[in-house]
Amino acid sequence: MLNLPGYAEQVRSNHDFVKLGERVDHSCLIVAGVVGRFDQDSQGNRQIIALHIPGDMADLHSAVQPEVTSALQALSTTTIVRIPHSAILSAARTYPTLGEALWRDCMADSAILAEWVFNVGRRDAKKRIAHLICEIAVRVGAAPANGMIMFPFPLTQTHVGDAAALTPVHVNRTVQALRREGLVDIGKNVKINDWGGLVAAADFDDRYLHLSTKPKRVPLIH
Repeated sequence: MLNLPGYAEQVRSNHDFVKLGERVDHSCLIVAGVVGRFDQDSQGNRQIIALHIPGDMADLHSAVQPEVTSALQALSTTTIVRIPHSAILSAARTYPTLGEALWRDCMADSAILAEWVFNVGRRDAKKRIAHLICEIAVRVGAAPANGMIMFPFPLTQTHVGDAAALTPVHVNRTVQALRREGLVDIGKNVKINDWGGLVAAADFDDRYLHLSTKPKRVPLIH
């Protein structure tokens, strides 16, 4: 494990811990919980443009662009570790393989963002939500799998709506439709009853997640 300096912090649900417009000197590693990256207009209307789960460095890009243009909010009680940019950049310069791994991480975030733009721009409500569930299932390591797939899901219908550009009412109707079709039940846990059916309903292809791209082994930093 990389011995980078940092300090842990627990963030309450629905609290912004990286705010729009601020200048930061650290990046945040998600240890527990779920984080939404968002933008908002002058009226305060928000759009979640990425979800971050444990193991993600949610704003790694801020190490080279510290002016915050997309903020971070805890969508559940969340534990983060703030790691100074100076330590990240120093480690990347000292260990080129680490620098490559961090570059790949930013590339994956960019690919996911591009898929999300297509999701809200071209897919209907059913496909949007099904696609979101498929993505999370794969990223948390629950899918693909045979039989029922289950994993915690702390997001509210408002959060899902902010991620899929839908109203909470539309989210509720769509979730009920997916349940009636026997594909998935969504509550405090997600229960996927038919992975193949959900993938088909979502038009989901996980290649954009770059799961087969593995960074080279990174030496420990002392």
